[in-house]
Amino acid sequence: MRIALASDHGGFVHKDILAQYLEDEGHEVIDFGTGNATESVDYPDYARKVTEAVVKGEADRGILLCGTGIGMAIAANKTKGIRAANVVSPEFAKLARRHNDANVLALSGRFIDIDTNKRIVDVFLATDYENGRHQNRLDKVTEIEND
Repeated sequence: MRIALASDHGGFVHKDILAQYLEDEGHEVIDFGTGNATESVDYPDYARKVTEAVVKGEADRGILLCGTGIGMAIAANKTKGIRAANVVSPEFAKLARRHNDANVLALSGRFIDIDTNKRIVDVFLATDYENGRHQNRLDKVTEIEND
């Protein structure tokens, strides 16, 4: 799977660890930065890079990290066609995929440990969208997006 990955300074350490982890698992990682943890950067700039790659089909899914994941999720969801979920547990990752067809994962680099983030990523990438009863709800979300 092709994964677009980015972080701000608050998620940098986890981003680099996850990039290597994903590559070791056989995924292609497109790393959009940031390149270091010491220089403060603006998370919307990095969210945009990842979401554009997902929408254009250059990546199958996106993963974003900041201090909490909240800012990245908010910024990512401004891109038409993106369904970003701020996820804090593997169970949330499963439900974000099954029920919401989330295509971008937003993670905390400061409040969730790296092993939990790895498990979240594994579940997010392995879980399929259920469709069925959930599709009507996603269609309504798309309607809101298109208004």
